[in-house]
Amino acid sequence: MSKPLLLRGGRVVDPSQNLDAKRDVLLVDGKVAKVRARIDAPEDARVVDCAGLVVTPGLIDVHVHLREPGEEHKETIATGAAAAAAGGFTAICAMPNTDPPIDDPAAVGFVVAEGRRAGAARVYPVGCISAGRAGKRLALIGEMVEAGAVAVTDDGNPVMDSGLMRTALEYALAFGIPVADHPEDLGLSGNGHMNEGLVATRLGLAGKPNAAEDVHIVRDLLLAELTGGHIHLQHVSTRFGVESIRQAKARGVRVTAEATPHHLVLTQDAVDGYRTEAKMNPPLRCAEDVAAVRAGLADGTLDTVTTDHAPHHYDEKEAAFAEAPNGIVGLETALGIMLTRVVGEGVIDLSTLVERMSCGPARAFHLPGGTLTEGNPADVTVFDPNEVWTVEPRAFLSKSRNTPFSGWELKGRPKLTIVGGRIVFGAP
Repeated sequence: MSKPLLLRGGRVVDPSQNLDAKRDVLLVDGKVAKVRARIDAPEDARVVDCAGLVVTPGLIDVHVHLREPGEEHKETIATGAAAAAAGGFTAICAMPNTDPPIDDPAAVGFVVAEGRRAGAARVYPVGCISAGRAGKRLALIGEMVEAGAVAVTDDGNPVMDSGLMRTALEYALAFGIPVADHPEDLGLSGNGHMNEGLVATRLGLAGKPNAAEDVHIVRDLLLAELTGGHIHLQHVSTRFGVESIRQAKARGVRVTAEATPHHLVLTQDAVDGYRTEAKMNPPLRCAEDVAAVRAGLADGTLDTVTTDHAPHHYDEKEAAFAEAPNGIVGLETALGIMLTRVVGEGVIDLSTLVERMSCGPARAFHLPGGTLTEGNPADVTVFDPNEVWTVEPRAFLSKSRNTPFSGWELKGRPKLTIVGGRIVFGAP
C-alpha cells in the first residue's frame, strides 16, 4: 500500500456529515482514517498543505461516454479516466453505446479490466437494457451485474417499447440497480436537430419540441410507480419534465434525475451561427427551461450533476449542422462551470454542489464513495475555489476537443484527485 496521506488544513465540505469546516484528513491503506481539527502526522506520512483549498468527497459522474470499444479515435477508457481525474472526478460510469455495445458479461468485464489498467478515476460499467440496444428483448442483466455493471441503460436510444421498459424495471429490482433512460419520444423528435422554437426557425433547422422529452419522462415515471422500480432520468432539460419529476417524488416514486452543466448555463442561442459544438441531445432549450432546471437542481428534484461527456473527432463536428453528431466533452470543465456559473450566481451553495456531484451520484447508483466518513474509500477531490483559468481545449487530456466553452474564463479548478489514497492527478 502507499504511504499514509495527510491533507492538512483545508476547508472540508462533506454534506454526508453536514460538515463544512477547516479540518485535517488522514488517508491510510486506501481508506479515510480520520477527519479531525488537528491530526498529528504519522512518521511515514506524506503531508499536503491544503490551506485555502476545498477538500471534498471524490466527485462522481454517472453519465460518461468512453467510446471504447469501437471508436477509440474519439476516446479510450484510459484517456477518459485520465480526463475525469483532471476534472476532479474519482469515479465515472461508462455508457454502453459502444461498438459493439456493452450488452453481455464479457463486455462488462472488458470495461472493468481496462478501467483498472488505466489507474486514474474508477470506471464503473453500465450495461444495456436491451440486446444490441435494439429495444426488442432484454439483455443479460443479471449476468452483467454479476460481472460488475452498476446500472443498465440504452443511452442514446430511448426505450420506446413501454412493455420492455416495464419488464426491465421489474427485473432490475431483483438486482438493486437503477434503470437509466434517455427520455425522448422519437415519433415527436423526428429529424429535429435543435430545440424547436424561434432560433430553429430563423436558422432553417428542424426542431425537437419539449414534448418529445416530456412525454417520455411521464411514461417512465408511471412505469416506475407501477413496478416500484428505480428509474434514473438522464439529462433532464425541460420545465415540464422537472415539474413532473418533482410531483412524482412527492408521491414516493423511486426516481433520480440528472442536470448537466450545459443545460444549466446555455440556451438555444448558443447554436446561433450553426455552431455544431453546441449541438447536443437533448438540445439546448430556452431561458425558461434553463431556469426550471436550475430550480430543480437547487431543490433536489434533480439529484445529480452529470457531464454526459460525449467526445467526437474534429472532422465529425466540422460537418454541416444537420450531419454533425450530438454531444460535447465535459469532464474537464464541469467543476469550473458549476463553481463559476451556478454556485457563483447563487443558484446553489458549495455544500449543495458537493451533494449533487458526489454524495447524490453515489447514492443514486449505489457506489462506494460520496463521503469522507471514517472507513470509507479514500476518494477525495481537492480544488482551489479562487483560481481563475481559461478553458483551452488543446490542453484537455481527453482525445476530443468538442466543447462550446472554449475561451471561457472560470473560477475554481481541481488541484488534486485522490483515488484509494493514491494521487492520480495533480502534484502537492
